[in-house]
Amino acid sequence: MATLYTEQDKNVRKTWILMALFLIVIVGVGYTISYLYQSPGILYFAVVLSVAMNIIGYWKSDKIVMALSGAKPIAQIDDPELFRIVENLSITAGLPMPKLYLINDPAPNAFATGRDKNHAAVAITSGLRAMLEKSELEGVIAHELSHIGNRDTLISTIVVILVGLISIMADIFIRSSWHGGRSRGGKSGGILAVIGIIFIILSPIIATLIQLAISRKREFLADASGALLTRYPEGLAGALKKISAYGAPMMKANNATAHLFISNPFGAKATRGMAKMFSTHPPAEERIQALLGNRTEV
Repeated sequence: MATLYTEQDKNVRKTWILMALFLIVIVGVGYTISYLYQSPGILYFAVVLSVAMNIIGYWKSDKIVMALSGAKPIAQIDDPELFRIVENLSITAGLPMPKLYLINDPAPNAFATGRDKNHAAVAITSGLRAMLEKSELEGVIAHELSHIGNRDTLISTIVVILVGLISIMADIFIRSSWHGGRSRGGKSGGILAVIGIIFIILSPIIATLIQLAISRKREFLADASGALLTRYPEGLAGALKKISAYGAPMMKANNATAHLFISNPFGAKATRGMAKMFSTHPPAEERIQALLGNRTEV
């Protein structure tokens, strides 16, 4: 019989498979460009760059994401109640106390980052702090601590870097192709060139779809883990309802870090029309339903 813990292990395995697909796409893009331009050095450069970016992401992930989000560190004296909530839930989860950051933004949201549980950080917006009741705030913090405990924070940050790297490689090739360049000739070379160009153009879309697959699965898992941690799923369900009802985007919303947040930072517009297909988060209604089951919605 499947349990939360067996699903957790299954999701970890699936995530590493998806990460392997990322590396395949990067190597594929590098190989295609090197073939078309008859320069093996391009492939070597792509592989070295991807490894280097992974290393940078591993050691500096929390600082990179916090800087992109405009988050500032806060001390216990600034918000004793918040620190007490995080400390109590960290003890319950068997995790070290993460660093806490505040984002000055009226939109309610939060995220966790860091390479491991000993170098983790949690950031919340001023809007979230002002809007939620204590049980709802506990639900959100438990959700973010679950991301840390599930090792989502490292993988999610590396995904940011790999998606960006693939997009940069594709963009460089497309720009250089407009200005001409040396490529293999002949009929077979022409066919391969067309296939290669199509692959490179589609590679950012492929990378984005892999990113979405990782993010959506892990949001459901973190919701379930957070509810198990607090023993009160109604708290997180209530928080998700308030967060989704806000609607307005965050002031510093960007595609690179969108999947890290508990709710899509682009607000209601990310759940309408074609944007819904590329949303980094499952609909709030589905998450609330999964938390509450057949019980009356909060």
